[in-house]
Amino acid sequence: MDCLELLPGFNAVGLCLHMPGEGLLAFGDTHLGYEEELNKKGVMIPHFQYQDVVRHLGEVLDSTRPETVVVNGDLKHEFGRISSQEWREVLRFLDFLGDYEVKLVKGNHDTILGPIAEKKNVEVVEELRAGNTLFIHGHAIPEDIEGIQAIVMGHEHPCIGLREDERVEKVKCFLTGKWEGRSLIVLPSLNYVTEGVDILQESLLSPLLQGDIGDFRAYGAENGEILEFGELRFLL
Repeated sequence: MDCLELLPGFNAVGLCLHMPGEGLLAFGDTHLGYEEELNKKGVMIPHFQYQDVVRHLGEVLDSTRPETVVVNGDLKHEFGRISSQEWREVLRFLDFLGDYEVKLVKGNHDTILGPIAEKKNVEVVEELRAGNTLFIHGHAIPEDIEGIQAIVMGHEHPCIGLREDERVEKVKCFLTGKWEGRSLIVLPSLNYVTEGVDILQESLLSPLLQGDIGDFRAYGAENGEILEFGELRFLL
């Protein structure tokens, strides 16, 4: 599995971000339970995502061997309740991560994550500081960035659509750039139901990504490889 340094001290490994100096691995936006919601809407897809997420994470964890795992928001999918699939899969997922110190950063889909986390004695936090790095989900502007040099966020599910005639192939990607003078890293989603938001064609959601992002750099993450796409201004 490829490992590429995005910024000093921050390595892309698969769909995760590794900070070897902090002994920390971060990922976000798994949206466990998404299939059940789609089933209720009449979209009949099998429940496959949990196995794919655990398989991918297992490979990344074996190659990086962190001490701390940060789930950077939207561990589950449903906003206003905990579905039966979410109860089963989130509990199993926390058991899967039982050998690590786990930090759950609250995402906008995690309004009712607390009851599940409490069963495994895992704390849910609004944001997390690791040295001079701040982990946030990205759906809201952080209130206190004093002393922070880098911000890591999810929420956006960035991908890039590669086009050939009528065919479009979406590739999940990391983004790196600047926000308020700080380095900003946007994580791809660790979600296998959808590829995400094509940042070349679709409107961005996060308040940290409004305005001109042409000088941001994109790094595709596909089948364990990290692909340098360069600055967005040359892709838009």
